[in-house]
Amino acid sequence: MKQAFFRLVTFIVLSTFAVACSHDDDVAPTTTATRDENLAMGNPSGATANPANFSNYLLTKAQYTLSYNRDQGKPNWVSWHLSSAWLGSTPRQDNFGTDNTLPTGWYRVSSSSYSGSGFDRGHNCPSADRTNSVEDNSATFLMSNMMPQAPASNQQTWAGLENYCRTLVGAGNELYIICGSYGKGGSGSNGSASTIDDGRVTVPAYCWKVVVVLPVGTDDSRRVTATTRVIAINTPNTNSINSSWENYRTTVDAIEKATGYDLLSEVSTSIQSAVESKVDSGPTN
Repeated sequence: MKQAFFRLVTFIVLSTFAVACSHDDDVAPTTTATRDENLAMGNPSGATANPANFSNYLLTKAQYTLSYNRDQGKPNWVSWHLSSAWLGSTPRQDNFGTDNTLPTGWYRVSSSSYSGSGFDRGHNCPSADRTNSVEDNSATFLMSNMMPQAPASNQQTWAGLENYCRTLVGAGNELYIICGSYGKGGSGSNGSASTIDDGRVTVPAYCWKVVVVLPVGTDDSRRVTATTRVIAINTPNTNSINSSWENYRTTVDAIEKATGYDLLSEVSTSIQSAVESKVDSGPTN
């Protein structure tokens, strides 16, 4: 009788364990947001950290990675990762300053280089995307992260998309964002200009951005699928711009054609073909 009772108890315990395990298998593992590689989606222009490559010089920061153009005094593009691990309560530092990591002998754009120009010191990687520490936020105010941007574009159109990106992060996503500018000649609050700072900083004609939206996870470039949401915008650098960023949605293919860049080169070519040819039609707030 004791042996039979023992076998019965053992059977019940094992059965309960098996059911619990089967339920555990049905629950998706919890993934904590981390700070991932800013260039995980690829190096769009093949930039290198060789001073001889003065029009496509690779600058790698902890907070973002960029291709810098010495003769234009601004980035060609800036790439960064955005997740809740980058966000905190650090206030905006507003400490615009020269980037002293540029090669010796290069002109270094200063905090006053845009003064009186009618163009904003437009962040590529936004201040509000790097609020986890003073160091992180201060890095976004280096002038190597700036482009001359029409005030209405910077303060309204682009600010709207930047805020929406952080809303997506709050919903449990992580983003890979690449943005930049191209062409020559824009219109700011003082009218049209092709350069500022005595010709040392080029005013771009267009400012663009590409946003890859993924649920928080790992092995990010391999998780991009044909249905992954990719937002691409291309905006004229004018003060008469529409304040709604969604009016400027386009395809990654169109931006690549305009710039000559390969924007998602670490994603498989078949997936690139699928996501880069679509105009995003998702929500905007």
